[in-house]
Amino acid sequence: MALNSGSPPGVGPYYANHGYQPENFYPSQPAVAPSAYGVYPAQFYPSPVPQYTPRVLTHASTPAVHTQPKCPSGTGCSSKTKKALCITFALGAVLAGAALAAGLLWKFMESKCSVSGMECGSSGTCISPSHWCDGVSHCPSGEDENRCVRLYGPNFILQVYSSQRKSWHPVCRDDWSENYGRAACRDMGYKNSFYSSQEVVDDSGATSFMKLNMSASSVDLYKKLYHSDSCSSKTVISLRCIACGVTSNMSRQSRIVGGENAALGEWPWQVSLHVQDVHVCGGSIISPEWIITAAHCVEEPLNNPRHWTVFAGILKQSYMFYGSGYRVEKVISHPSYDSKTKNNDIALMKLQTALSFNDRVKPVCLPNPGMRLEPEQTCWISGWGATQEKGKTSDMLNAARVRLIEPWRCNSRYVYNSLITPTMICAGFLQGTVDSCQGDSGGPLVTQKNSIWWLIGDTSWGSGCAKANRPGVYGNVTVFTDWIYRQMRANS
Repeated sequence: MALNSGSPPGVGPYYANHGYQPENFYPSQPAVAPSAYGVYPAQFYPSPVPQYTPRVLTHASTPAVHTQPKCPSGTGCSSKTKKALCITFALGAVLAGAALAAGLLWKFMESKCSVSGMECGSSGTCISPSHWCDGVSHCPSGEDENRCVRLYGPNFILQVYSSQRKSWHPVCRDDWSENYGRAACRDMGYKNSFYSSQEVVDDSGATSFMKLNMSASSVDLYKKLYHSDSCSSKTVISLRCIACGVTSNMSRQSRIVGGENAALGEWPWQVSLHVQDVHVCGGSIISPEWIITAAHCVEEPLNNPRHWTVFAGILKQSYMFYGSGYRVEKVISHPSYDSKTKNNDIALMKLQTALSFNDRVKPVCLPNPGMRLEPEQTCWISGWGATQEKGKTSDMLNAARVRLIEPWRCNSRYVYNSLITPTMICAGFLQGTVDSCQGDSGGPLVTQKNSIWWLIGDTSWGSGCAKANRPGVYGNVTVFTDWIYRQMRANS
């Protein structure tokens, strides 16, 4: 978090919030794509140079001259011994080859879709997770479009995708049971998580519904559903798979904060991502196993999960040296991430061990399609980033209140001059004063609606810290929700 009342800067290189490039590093010039990003200090990186063992001479090197010892006369070893050795070596090679082939075959059969994505039911075809529930059938029997569910709007209305009508429809409350809700949550990637299933009045304007056919013999939720233009109960299902977006400390929500210290339980989804015992980026908890951060945080060589440790529920960096962190099992960057423009700057981390939720550790809600944000919606940012430009990482978690800035305003020639894409959100104040800074990358931009906190952005990039006409830029999580659910489902 940074506070700064400096004068309007000239346009210069951009930093990615985990490193710094001064505003006047280059002479003043028209805005260009953010390509001059700071890098992590050298100690944050694993060694880029492989460690080699001492060189061993091979047959390609200068060969040594070998002589065959003479066989004692009359023993016949020159023929019989060689033949026995050849047979022994041949049998050994055959057995070793068979064992290797069997092992490789078993591994392939066990995880044949581990590389190419998700398996299409009984056909065995593998398709990319990005093709699952995208409105186009890629599986031979269309399985990739038959089990598609999502939550709509701030009331978490359950909707099911109809591959026949190519559209989403709310599920009528008639004959509903919680078991169906649990099945829907599993299909969104919440492996062992279910919170509540309630009936609400539909506010999506739907004229067609999905209803349960109780006479159907199948126990499968999707095989029981059928289209109907009426819903007897006149209510639809509101489904919450996880108790997200709730804080344990409500003391600060009514007052403006400009980089003030956070209190325990105030931002329970905030995590610190460490490499070699050093804070590198922030992140947000969305489930017991999944963290959202920025793709630029996990660029090579930091795309290897073994480099990362995640700390949750701790306010001070100095306390993290004594706490036990969580190891990362998998790092997934958005496939369309552009390191030069920071387009699609979002990534997921899957933890090896699930988080235990408590008053200090809780998930934030993913923004549902259909959520409406005001042009200048009040939001909050948090992180351990520098509290002033060129400053050091903060020991204490800080939080600040900011406002969304409309894309047309942020893209004006006086601000970011058309660098803001639909996958980005601007937030802060055009006069400066409050902003994210280096070290805040990947951390949350949240807003509150219906008394629930929603993750609408991840800290991505900016020009300087808290400079006038240089607000913070965040990954637009609202456009990534479907992608996030697909990854959670494919890797559950």
